[in-house]
Amino acid sequence: MEEKIRARLEELRSYLKADGGDLDIVEIKGKNVSVRLKGACGCCPHATMTIKDGLERVLREEIDSEITLERVD
Repeated sequence: MEEKIRARLEELRSYLKADGGDLDIVEIKGKNVSVRLKGACGCCPHATMTIKDGLERVLREEIDSEITLERVD
């Protein structure tokens, strides 16, 4: 499952990069994923929406409905 999560997040990075941002995958433990937002995404007031309504939603729909994505600094 970790490989699927990493691969899908790599694909989704292009959307963040288009807005001047990016992400680093900090850790994946089972279904818990920790990411660090960078660039424009790192200080964006909508970062929580990007993580929960964007990235996490896609991972839950496409890989496993119990995946949680968490932002770390």
